[in-house]
Amino acid sequence: MRWNIVGLVLFLSFITSNPAFAAGLKKTVAVFEFENDSGYHAWVNMGHDFSDQLSDSLVQSGDFIVLSRKDLDVVLAEQDLAASDRFAKSNTAQIGKVVPAQILVKGKIASFEENTSSGGQGLSIKGISLGTKSSSTSIGVIVQLIDSTTGQILDSKRVDGEAKAGGLSIGYSGAFDINSSDFKKTPVGKATQMAIDRAGDYISKKMQDIPWQGKVVTVKDGLVFVNAGESTGVKVGDSFSVYKEGEALVDPDTGINLGSDRSKITDITITEVQEKFAKAQASGDISTISKGDLILK
Repeated sequence: MRWNIVGLVLFLSFITSNPAFAAGLKKTVAVFEFENDSGYHAWVNMGHDFSDQLSDSLVQSGDFIVLSRKDLDVVLAEQDLAASDRFAKSNTAQIGKVVPAQILVKGKIASFEENTSSGGQGLSIKGISLGTKSSSTSIGVIVQLIDSTTGQILDSKRVDGEAKAGGLSIGYSGAFDINSSDFKKTPVGKATQMAIDRAGDYISKKMQDIPWQGKVVTVKDGLVFVNAGESTGVKVGDSFSVYKEGEALVDPDTGINLGSDRSKITDITITEVQEKFAKAQASGDISTISKGDLILK
């Protein structure tokens, strides 16, 4: 019993001192469609399917607000149509309302191999074959984390998935459907899921090193309104620092945005939380805070 109590105390100490656990703040990421650079084209939508499942994995983790960029052209087209005055304003997408992401997730399927040994074919039903042949599949994926402001690649890693089947094996010769239960039972499905899990784990761990950030919406009635609320994990009592961003620094040779110089204004403490925004009290001079100022944790 004594050791259980000691363990509990140590665990509570860890989660309250570790920002990833204590804050519980969700960072916003945008997942772009992965390229298929593996040379394997039998699975036509490989990159599309992988990015979809990776997005779902990140959503299910509960640690992120996930934005999909694969359908961004559809969203922008809807906004352009709304601007043409052919729809009632209350029912249309508004220009400029696409949510910005803090980190962009991109990548490519670098390799894909599927090997099957000889053996009896056995019974085949709707593309699912049962036989005595064994098979193995491996998939290699390169994942990149990109700063949405500067376009700089913050980190990159290759993750791999491998799976084998032997004895009474299950092969898949029909159309690839990554969401089907039949597909998930095959070496291809298992290897793909392993790569997705490893990619999600890599992203989660790396994002812990990146500060959470938000923006000041407005300042009124002696309070600071921020663009993050319950849906982002913000709670009453949370403390943040407010920074003023200076002029964007652009490399004169490459034209690349290097970021901007930041100067701390003051600290704020959350006093009221709504679903998508929160109100905060400033510890310093509130008159120096303005719309668009950066909030960091």
